[in-house]
Amino acid sequence: MQKTALIAIILYVFICSCKHQNQNNMDNKKTLVRKQPKNITFHFEKSKEWLAKNTDNVKLDIILAVNRTDKTNISKMDSIIIPADFTGDLEFYLPFPLEVPYLKSVNKIIYFSYPTQTFATYENGILIHTGPTNMGRKKDPTPTGLFYTNWKAEKTTSTFNDEWDLYWNFNIANKLGIGWHQYQLPGYPASHSCLRLQEKDAKYLYNWADQWILKDDETILVKGTPVIVFGSYPFGEPKPWLQLVQSPKALNISADEIEQATKSYLNGILSEQKKRDL
Repeated sequence: MQKTALIAIILYVFICSCKHQNQNNMDNKKTLVRKQPKNITFHFEKSKEWLAKNTDNVKLDIILAVNRTDKTNISKMDSIIIPADFTGDLEFYLPFPLEVPYLKSVNKIIYFSYPTQTFATYENGILIHTGPTNMGRKKDPTPTGLFYTNWKAEKTTSTFNDEWDLYWNFNIANKLGIGWHQYQLPGYPASHSCLRLQEKDAKYLYNWADQWILKDDETILVKGTPVIVFGSYPFGEPKPWLQLVQSPKALNISADEIEQATKSYLNGILSEQKKRDL
């Protein structure tokens, strides 16, 4: 009897230890080491002149993100915004907050900010990934609100023009045919409602977000990852990020703003999350 009790105690300690270790592992995944630049200020330079004397890929990634563009389009621009200090990680040059305590209970969520033309992913309130986007043009605006990722395809054809190939496409509004994918970023909202991304970001989100789970063609058992598109773009006015030269924090999105954009959707998001966790 004593032997049986001893074995039970050992098993209990072992199980508790494993649970504790697993929790530590989960916590460690959320512990990100970030390198902050000494200062964040911006100035204008001629695009071709800057590109001619700078070949560092880390610097180029920051420049592309700050100017909401890609390698194909950066050289077509006249003047571009340049940080004075390149020593920080990318997220310090973009507007989303590093932490949003309000999202602690949300396993995964994606935000697209229309006015700043940037996106961000969060896991339990911690910023995981961020980058530039070019969203819907004035004639074909990207709808705002809550969506969920559904189906995806490494390569598909645009429903607007069958000559356009879309790579790393992830749909968020099935009946409207709206999603994110890799496509040219001219540096302003130019799409036909979709959310254009650099290839590396489109591929990242393609692998990171969850697809829906279907019972049949008409029945959704579990929705995918929540996506919130918020804000409005000042069409007809100068690009908002040009303000960074005069005010480096002009576009900063606060944790409170994220909370306000999420509050009316949170219960539904957590309900769908619970279904996926079952």
